[in-house]
Amino acid sequence: MQSSIVRGLAAALLFAASASVAAQNYPTRPVRMIVPFAPGGGTDIAARVLADGLAQQLGQPVVIENRGGAGSTIGTEIAAKATPDGYTLLLGNISLAFNAGLYAKLPYNALRDLAAVSLVVDQPNIMVVHPSLAAQTLKDFIALARSQPGKLTYGSAGTGSGTHLAMELLLMTVKVQLTHVPYKGTGPGLTAMLSNEITTFLSTYASALPHVKAGRLRTLGVTSAKRQPTLPEAPTIAEAAVPGFEYGTWYGLLVPTGTPRAVIQQLNKATVAVLQAPETQKRYVSQGMEPLPTTPEEFAAKLKSETDKWVRVVKATGAKAE
Repeated sequence: MQSSIVRGLAAALLFAASASVAAQNYPTRPVRMIVPFAPGGGTDIAARVLADGLAQQLGQPVVIENRGGAGSTIGTEIAAKATPDGYTLLLGNISLAFNAGLYAKLPYNALRDLAAVSLVVDQPNIMVVHPSLAAQTLKDFIALARSQPGKLTYGSAGTGSGTHLAMELLLMTVKVQLTHVPYKGTGPGLTAMLSNEITTFLSTYASALPHVKAGRLRTLGVTSAKRQPTLPEAPTIAEAAVPGFEYGTWYGLLVPTGTPRAVIQQLNKATVAVLQAPETQKRYVSQGMEPLPTTPEEFAAKLKSETDKWVRVVKATGAKAE
């Protein structure tokens, strides 16, 4: 009995020593960053800017791997169940909080199976329509929708995504019925919007901005509390028609639980350095994103509070994952 305890302690010490050495040498090979959404969406944009900076900070390539589907749960599960050695990162977003309420059974628990590294950025959403739509303002759109309950459509990045739930909250607030058309990511949803296949889309800001600037889409409002400097002519939804309405999508970097603390600290230090770099800030701000470097503890606390909040909201809306 005593010899087995000694062997167990020796094995634990050996594992701890090996993990410590690995952490000190980290990274020695390319790192993959899982993006649990299709290319072209806000998460993908945020991830690619961060990956460029992290590659310089870490001295190894950071390779983006888009694993979209099921409201981000497919890619998130892959990350949560990956070897916790620092070579698999997850660029998650507010969907981590949504999904805890949307799915009766998830193959992971984000609060238990993922470890926070840092918040990355926050961005508003922007309500866009095709230029051919007769409604020129949000008030016009609401009036049009009320005259044709259920006939107009809105796209989303998928059931349970931020583009879905934020729109549901808006519709509940103004008491309007639209038909939901989910897509496999913001990119595909915007493609449908550009083709005039849907009536409106409460897109992530960075994804829709180029199309609005080029005149391919028209905006009815942004979800931030203040107008965006990159699109000052666009009113906020609050000032356009819905006083008090505000919503933002946050993005953060996580790793599988069990990743050595030294690796998490190194990733946090590198991430904070990237987010504080003037060039990175310029790139993010140009996309309507605000860099938000934090400690791992601060991000973990936010993820917990956001999960508690959105589980209640999802229950109130009656939304369910498909």
